[in-house]
Amino acid sequence: MTTRISEIAEHIYRFSTYVPDIGPTGFTFNQYLIDDEQPLLFHTGPRAMFPLVADAIATVTPLERLRWITFGHLEADECGAMNALLAAAPQAQVAHGALGCMVSFNDLADRPPVPLADGQVIELGQHRIRHIDTPHVPHAWEARVLYEETTNTLLCGDLFTQLGDGPAITDGDIVGPAGQAEDVFGATCLTPHTGSTIRSLAGLAPSTLAVMHGTCFSGDGATALLALADDYDARLAASGPPPHHG
Repeated sequence: MTTRISEIAEHIYRFSTYVPDIGPTGFTFNQYLIDDEQPLLFHTGPRAMFPLVADAIATVTPLERLRWITFGHLEADECGAMNALLAAAPQAQVAHGALGCMVSFNDLADRPPVPLADGQVIELGQHRIRHIDTPHVPHAWEARVLYEETTNTLLCGDLFTQLGDGPAITDGDIVGPAGQAEDVFGATCLTPHTGSTIRSLAGLAPSTLAVMHGTCFSGDGATALLALADDYDARLAASGPPPHHG
């Protein structure tokens, strides 16, 4: 496997590793490094990818400078290499939502994580990262996204997951490909709150959507998020009412 490095916004770098034997057309695993006075990584990759991710970070900044280790929720591809990164970067800390810290990361992380309140901002230097709780969107109770305020970039985790190995960034459609991936994997929690949670993110009007699996988007991020919310609402409606027991 090889990891490709692309700058998708000012000093925000996408590390992308393509794995051909996942799904019908392969699958990419993307991490994002914000290079600043306090460098921040969003997604660690699984433990097996740690050497690739570490080498990618080192092309931008020395690994030991890493200050913040972040991810969307508890899953191997999101945080599997968390403790390997903590060992390699002595000043680094995990930062996650308070709920995720309480439920999982206080126990799993080798150093105590920093619990964040909904809406709390971390100042990295030139960049400002806002933590936003999104429970069960796209999945997991402790799910969250990060919004980089100076570049208007939404680090949206598993939202807009796509199959295959496309370009680093596009101004074209990513909602249709995300629907195709949802048809294959069925990975998203379909609840009465899924659509409304995604619509609240559209209110940020991001100009860049940093996607964990697939191609990033540059352009009218609000319209893309609203279309994604509509797709999930339609899927929920098509699933019918829950079974009645009694």
